[in-house]
Amino acid sequence: MPRVSLDQIDARRIALLKPSALGDIVHTLPLAHGLRQRFPQAHITWVVGKSYAPLLHGQPDINDLLEFDRRGGIPAFLKLLGQLRQSCFDLVVDLQGLLRTGLMSAACRAARRIGLSTAREGARWFYSDVVRVPRDRPYHAVDRYWLVAESLGIGGIAKRFRLRLDESAIDWAKRLWQRWPRPRLVVAPGARWETKRWPLRHFAELLRRYGGPAILVGSADERARTHALAHDYSGPTLNLAGRTTLPQLAALLALSDVVLGNDTGPVHLAAALGRNIVAPYTCTRIDRHGPYPSWILDAAPMIQPVAADVACHGSYRKRCGRLDCMNALTPDHLWPALREALTRCPLPCPAA
Repeated sequence: MPRVSLDQIDARRIALLKPSALGDIVHTLPLAHGLRQRFPQAHITWVVGKSYAPLLHGQPDINDLLEFDRRGGIPAFLKLLGQLRQSCFDLVVDLQGLLRTGLMSAACRAARRIGLSTAREGARWFYSDVVRVPRDRPYHAVDRYWLVAESLGIGGIAKRFRLRLDESAIDWAKRLWQRWPRPRLVVAPGARWETKRWPLRHFAELLRRYGGPAILVGSADERARTHALAHDYSGPTLNLAGRTTLPQLAALLALSDVVLGNDTGPVHLAAALGRNIVAPYTCTRIDRHGPYPSWILDAAPMIQPVAADVACHGSYRKRCGRLDCMNALTPDHLWPALREALTRCPLPCPAA
């Protein structure tokens, strides 16, 4: 019998493989909504890293979460493969595209296993259906994932970032922000990659030009960096790096007016929540990984990433001995965007 095309298949149990990281999980939200529209009665399970799972609890397009803790090593991974094998999925979508998620896809034993042609480490050998990513132009991560929606016949629907915020976290954020005057500025100066970390002296100079209060956010590993920024700025700050849960971070961003930060998870989360964004871009490309406009509100937010004008911009190197981009991309390049963003508040809040 002829093989049924993807836009004609039916599915009752779906596994969505996107374990990490925060920004990539945010970029997956539109496809999760697309899967719900395409398969309204299906049971959709998102396989996600344990540390990121709290952000997805109660999300309207997902029925279940299967949490994966990489710190558990091989025993934890083998346990996960066993759970996937017993779950009787009939459709798998792998957006991570690495060997470990390829093995997860195979463990599901689903009749249709979809992955992208950009998958690495041999992951595509585990797919029954490979969705081609054209090489004639750069694709933003959201649009690249959306190619799966197109293959399923729903590419024409709107891309929606559906993110249900935790009510207790919203209450916490409201109490916190009540003590701060507007504009409500959140700064995320950290990043895992050395080449994404715009210099603290540049952040401090921007804050001095602004002159108002700011809340600093990041992971626990970035607390020393945010502490140093607060010291260099010497203005009113609150250092919350490593002191918020993911639901609290989302609520804090949702109630903010402007978010200033590197190409990292909090900035992409803020964009999905419809906030004004100003972001320095050094080693990564805006057209591939810039903050993606959400348009969930009547008032369109200002999304303003600013790229370094150097020959090696967009190299995606995690380490660099020169870091010319950091010297080339000065506060003078970002201050006009930040000044304008600060005048565009307050924005209506999706959590109000």
